[in-house]
Amino acid sequence: MPNTPDPTSPPQTNADSGSALWHGFADMSVVSRSEFVLTRGEGSRVWDRLGNEYLDATAGLWFANVGHGRRVIAEAMAEQAARLAAYSSFGDVVVEPATRLADEVAALAPIPNARVFFTSGGSDSVDTAIKMIRRWSALTSPDGRGRTGLAVLTHGYHGMHQGGTALSGIPLNREGNPGLDPDVVQLAHGDLDAAVATLDATPGLAAVFAEPVTGAGGVHFAGQDFLTGLRKACAERDILFVADEVITGFGRTGAWFASGLLGLDPDLVLCAKGLTSGYSPMGAVLASERIWAPFYAEGAGVWRHGYTYGGHGVSAAAGLANLEIMRSEQLPDHVATHAATLHDTLRAATAQLPVVSEVRTAPGYLAAVQLADPGRVNEAIAALRTTGVLTRALVGGGLQISPPLTLDTAEIAELGERIAAGLSTLG
Repeated sequence: MPNTPDPTSPPQTNADSGSALWHGFADMSVVSRSEFVLTRGEGSRVWDRLGNEYLDATAGLWFANVGHGRRVIAEAMAEQAARLAAYSSFGDVVVEPATRLADEVAALAPIPNARVFFTSGGSDSVDTAIKMIRRWSALTSPDGRGRTGLAVLTHGYHGMHQGGTALSGIPLNREGNPGLDPDVVQLAHGDLDAAVATLDATPGLAAVFAEPVTGAGGVHFAGQDFLTGLRKACAERDILFVADEVITGFGRTGAWFASGLLGLDPDLVLCAKGLTSGYSPMGAVLASERIWAPFYAEGAGVWRHGYTYGGHGVSAAAGLANLEIMRSEQLPDHVATHAATLHDTLRAATAQLPVVSEVRTAPGYLAAVQLADPGRVNEAIAALRTTGVLTRALVGGGLQISPPLTLDTAEIAELGERIAAGLSTLG
């Protein structure tokens, strides 16, 4: 296996020195000397403090689905902040826009009659699902103990809280944190026979967590046959199926949810990012009736779980405005129509570049430009900045391509030209 560097920032160019900010996923010995400072965004583009313009190839971090600088979202947030910014949603209390957003998300969910548990982000959603599954298993078990085992796919990224770190299919993300959850096993991504064999060899499994498309793990799509086959195997063994759609939810794959596109019929769906397009932190767990009904039953008692900012008023207002933009501009349909053009453009732009070994694609606006030498990934990121493209490293030395869903045909062509120009400087 090639020596793959951590996805840290390359040398910076637009700031004199670093601030007091401690960055995530960063080599701070490099970043502390100089930060790459962004000051504004509009649509699919962002600008740094020197006024340089870039195409945002990553939509921030997979989240800016409706693009940057949407004033209508900012205005909705400001209006709600002035009225009532936030209040606890514990017990029977809730800020009004959270009820409307829950109803709208439930109506879009690839689960009939869903219930929506709001969180502060994707990592919260993963940890919430772990606790929800184990509590559900206890509530529905004759002995009140239930099953605790969890299975995940290799390459999978499930956030960086303790539970998500334990689930991670990316070894680097678990490094230095051994034994977080002994009840977690890994399934071979893309190998249905091997995955099912692991299910059968592991007693006490309560649920399987699966990203329809891996994100940080390198943009790997196992295909519909694998995913539906795994879902069927879970159903036959009475194992819950959890679709982690923190990246793929809300239009990214050309459908509102990848689970609906692929016919996965999940028991739980995890989401965040595109829920508000990153304008305010928010996530959610979407639960099927099979899951939520025991919690709602008379005598179930209090489930002692929740977040201070779950159902946050300003975040809910951002989500409502965000979903209205997605509906009015038909962004899931736009992505479905233009995804093949994006994929073909990326392949054509890199076809003659020895530095690129392949372009991996998945449904919708999802791709990875894989470098032949993963050790050059930071060099490639720096080169692309000089031609006006912002991207980041994926595990294994790929470059993330997940632009805002608003990216149009002209911008797709421009992105391809800028990528070709930047990577051609690497020889």
